[in-house]
Amino acid sequence: MKKILIIFLILIVLFITGGGEESNVIIPKDAIRFRVIANSNSKIDQKEKKKIANKLGADITTILKDSNSLEESRNLLKSKVGYFKNVVENAMREDQYDNSVDIDYGYHVFPQKEYKGVVYEEGEYESLVVTLGEGSGKNFWCVLFPPLCLLEAEEEETDKVEYKSLIKEVLDKYF
Repeated sequence: MKKILIIFLILIVLFITGGGEESNVIIPKDAIRFRVIANSNSKIDQKEKKKIANKLGADITTILKDSNSLEESRNLLKSKVGYFKNVVENAMREDQYDNSVDIDYGYHVFPQKEYKGVVYEEGEYESLVVTLGEGSGKNFWCVLFPPLCLLEAEEEETDKVEYKSLIKEVLDKYF
């Protein structure tokens, strides 16, 4: 009887959560985005963009880990712009990557993007934007608050993200 009850509860959860199918994440209107724009689309510039996005992303995650509100996240990010610039400049110096860097927190225009079947409209969004050199290359972007950067939205590799359901995996394994 216990086994039937457990299966029944799992089926209810699967029904409520959509059965583990891919889900579309909609960015809330009150969100803070993060964007790193490469100097160009050359391999060197794209490699540096990825390094900077990863490095800053890790630092930002640490800085925002205890933040519980949009206002608190906003204030933390604004207060750290100088620190972020130093981090980027140091990383570029280590790589002997000779380009300028501009970091700005405010409202910036984002082009329309399609990600996992969801169209994110072009518009002006609150964001932390890092521009390397001329800023004419492909860019990395994600959402810092609420934290959705795990759903990396890089222009080139967006269809490599895979969503899984732990419940579905357990069911497949044991039933």
